[in-house]
Amino acid sequence: MKIVFLGTGDIGLPTLSAIQNSEEHDILAVYTQPDRPFGRKGDLKVSEIKLFAQSCSIPVHQPEKIREIEAIESLVNYTPDIIVVIAYGQILPKSVLDVPKIECINLHASLLPYHRGAAPIQASILAGDVRTGVTVMYVGEGLDDGDILFSISLDITAEETGGSLHERLGKLGPDAVLHSLELLSSGSAPREEQEHGLATHVTKIKRSDGMINWSKPARHIDRLVRAYDPWPGTFTSFPDHSNIKIFPPVEIVEYEGSDPGKIIDMDSNGILVACGKGALRISEIQPSGRRRMLVPAYVAGKELKIGDVLGVED
Repeated sequence: MKIVFLGTGDIGLPTLSAIQNSEEHDILAVYTQPDRPFGRKGDLKVSEIKLFAQSCSIPVHQPEKIREIEAIESLVNYTPDIIVVIAYGQILPKSVLDVPKIECINLHASLLPYHRGAAPIQASILAGDVRTGVTVMYVGEGLDDGDILFSISLDITAEETGGSLHERLGKLGPDAVLHSLELLSSGSAPREEQEHGLATHVTKIKRSDGMINWSKPARHIDRLVRAYDPWPGTFTSFPDHSNIKIFPPVEIVEYEGSDPGKIIDMDSNGILVACGKGALRISEIQPSGRRRMLVPAYVAGKELKIGDVLGVED
């Protein structure tokens, strides 16, 4: 089948590669978000999707808005059978949905209707889910509310991070999408309406979302640290006003006190910090502008002591 691929996030790369390498399908073009300034220097960041497409001599389009007339006209000119969408970053208007001869399908990194929206992988960990997966759906005009075509599930481990789950879900994409394309090609693709009453929604993550609120239970903060690794990371402030990034794993420890943010123990394994319920032992951190290090290496020479409170600002 003739396919146009819309995607920006790295999670779509394994699927794009699988489609490109298949004998049954021909990728006519790739549409991805424009290159954006990134980092302190503001250098333009090129998506891995774009780099892969260029390496395969696939035409690349980067419209600011996919609803632009020029973007729609270019899509129409390709006359695709299917449009495949994975982490593209824009809601598709009806003018795009009407372009393909057969369907416009999307691979979403959750078991819909749960965690519709921009950050389903992190949301699954934050919610304490024990199971997630990928869903191939027919794209509608709403946000991730289209009928379900196919899904594959997997278990979430107790040590799962946003990065590890992103990688594992990305590896499910090729099988899910290629099987869906086979069903669509044969005219036997199912169509199951989502249970909309069970839907949950997640918004785009901001860097500020990673600031730790020590009044939350230790179990919640543990999930936050894992979900937001590697991006945007989780942060707290130390008594010397330094901004500190915290890395998983952190250890949940039973504690009956009520001193959120207070350092209640220090040893060679790190520092133990009281939470709204329980406590967390932090072992690895990264001070702003410095390298990642073990907590004892940072504490050496610092006037940090039991009883100090993290996360307190003037």
